[in-house]
Amino acid sequence: MKALISKRSIIIASVSLLIAIIAIVSVNVFNSAGPVTGFADTVTRPVRALASTIAKTFGNIYASIYRYEELERRYDELARTIARLQADSREAKELADENERLRDLLEFRERYGGYENEMASLVSWNSDNWSSSFIINKGYSNSNVARGMGVTTEYGVLLGQVWDVGATRSTVITVLDTRFSAAVFIGGDTSENSDGTATVKGDFNQMRSELLLLDYIDDDMVVNRGSSVVTSGYGGVFPAGLTIGDIVNVSRHTSGLGRYATVRPLRDINTIQTVFVIVAFEYLE
Repeated sequence: MKALISKRSIIIASVSLLIAIIAIVSVNVFNSAGPVTGFADTVTRPVRALASTIAKTFGNIYASIYRYEELERRYDELARTIARLQADSREAKELADENERLRDLLEFRERYGGYENEMASLVSWNSDNWSSSFIINKGYSNSNVARGMGVTTEYGVLLGQVWDVGATRSTVITVLDTRFSAAVFIGGDTSENSDGTATVKGDFNQMRSELLLLDYIDDDMVVNRGSSVVTSGYGGVFPAGLTIGDIVNVSRHTSGLGRYATVRPLRDINTIQTVFVIVAFEYLE
């Protein structure tokens, strides 16, 4: 069996060698591929075409991978650029907000030149359903803050009153708190042309609706919806001209003894962050 295989191998090798010799001779003699070489070219042409197609395919794949990597690199660059522009935009907005706040503060001080105030930051809100108050970062050891002083915004809107003073922190009750009250003008004019004076105070039933109560209004006093309510300056607790809010509704007590009105604070108290404590002012006798 081995001898048969050896004989076949010898025959195949001999035939292959013969074909190669004939091909070489035909090329040299006839200066052309010759019949044998042409036959071989015909037989191998599909293989060579397939190889060429595969090579082109791999070339295209490589080019696609290269383009993808380039696009990915450019995407990362654009992402970094966008992030940097967003950061610059936020910084510009913060600077604009700070400039606006300082401009409002300057306007407030020019408008109420007789006031002395100290700026304070809100630290936390007191969590209590029976009151409305917050903590500021000023006390008797790091400021001139004292009990009873008025607390406002930079726009001159009355937010509340200092109620308890600690070493470095103080409690401020808001205008919605049941312990708060203030003598006010109705109509917004702090002069004799005002529609009249009254007392506004916090009320537990109205506090849930974030309203104040203006109670027992004289019948001869003109009080309309939308009228502004400002401090009158009487009593020496608050200076005159601090805005508290606007009248929402006017009603008469069921007993028939006088009228009352509800007042909505001009400023949403829940959004405050910075306040101003009025530590000195000229008040009316």
